[in-house]
Amino acid sequence: MAEENLSERVARLEERVARLEEPSAAVRRPDADDAFWALHGLKDRADDPGAVLFTGSVTLPAGEHYEWQQGHTVDDLLADDWSQAAETLSALAHPVRLLLLREILQGSRTTAELAAHERLGTTGQLYHHLRQLVAAGWLRTTARGQYSVPGERVVPVLTVLAAARR
Repeated sequence: MAEENLSERVARLEERVARLEEPSAAVRRPDADDAFWALHGLKDRADDPGAVLFTGSVTLPAGEHYEWQQGHTVDDLLADDWSQAAETLSALAHPVRLLLLREILQGSRTTAELAAHERLGTTGQLYHHLRQLVAAGWLRTTARGQYSVPGERVVPVLTVLAAARR
């Protein structure tokens, strides 16, 4: 049975590669009248029952530039153990941690700069929140007392915030 699944998967991959190599598989260009140009491009490239893609090109106020793209099939997402994401998501579920991320993305990188912000609480509270964000992978320590959002997390955190908008 495992061999059948592997054979089927290889056959699907070969079909996808063949479609991608066809001239008709060219990337759909944005059309001013097509509000869903990115969605149409995803559909052109994804197998049924579909996929979820997030992507971004971000230049932060301090000048760093990040480009990121991540995609997953719906089947893979629905099959995942969602409880594994709880710790990573719960690290974002605090107003002070979100403020910390925003301040760091805007260029405040040292604990001294962050501690000067009146809404970030005491030094002890600040370090507690920084530790939570580092443990969840939303921040990394770049030097003693200096923090940054890892490049591979910049677009995902902005995507989570965009998805939370009403």
